[in-house]
Amino acid sequence: MKVHLIARRARLLLTVFGLVTAAACASAGRGVPAGTSLPDKFLFDKGTEALNNRKWLTAREYFRQIVDTYTQSPYRPDAKLGLGDTYLGEGTAEALERALNEFTEFLSFFPTNPRADYAQYKLGMVHFRQMRGPQRDQTQTRDAVKELETFVTRYPNSMLLAEGKARLRDARDRLSESDYEVGFFYYRQRWYPGAVDRFKAVLTQDPGFTNRDAVYFYLAESLVKGKQPAQALPYYEKLIEEFQQSAFLPDATKRIAELKAPEGKS
Repeated sequence: MKVHLIARRARLLLTVFGLVTAAACASAGRGVPAGTSLPDKFLFDKGTEALNNRKWLTAREYFRQIVDTYTQSPYRPDAKLGLGDTYLGEGTAEALERALNEFTEFLSFFPTNPRADYAQYKLGMVHFRQMRGPQRDQTQTRDAVKELETFVTRYPNSMLLAEGKARLRDARDRLSESDYEVGFFYYRQRWYPGAVDRFKAVLTQDPGFTNRDAVYFYLAESLVKGKQPAQALPYYEKLIEEFQQSAFLPDATKRIAELKAPEGKS
């Protein structure tokens, strides 16, 4: 028994040694060749190549060497962003936390860097990647809105502005959809005062909500069913005015005709 136990331990030690050796060789293989005149540029180019090929771990090793070793290198800020991109690309919960840290540190260390807009945008995208469905917790969505709003406000001349605005609209829509679904739940439960309050809140907080035609319609319907037809009419009319295509147009048009019909006529 002792002989077998010793043999097993020996095999285990050899396996561990082999793994360590392989890792060391791999790391050494990603070092700088002797005689390289611009080692930081060499590492950055290799890291960028690996990043473009979605080889997150390999790219990370190259960028990390620049950040930790070549502290005066002009490539250091971009390498810091590269680290964040590798974590964002990997996309696991732990990796996204690390991406958040890298982009936050970049903005702290290099606030006037020409690529600060990129870091701020990516900071928003880290939260964007973690947004949950409308019926679930919206903490990450609110954080995405906050960071993307900062990006849009702070960097109006950024080449990423159009993309940033589009993602901000997506994040705002997610928040508004969450509130809309609460209002629609109240509507189905025939608690019309609660539905009216929630639908009005959506329109107040996010007047550009992409699916506001549904909000207009069910807000107006809630007012009609709550015996407030005069207050309902403007929302039906807004729906007709603002949307040339909507599944609610036929019913809204019918409702407008009914509400405007002389009293006593059907």
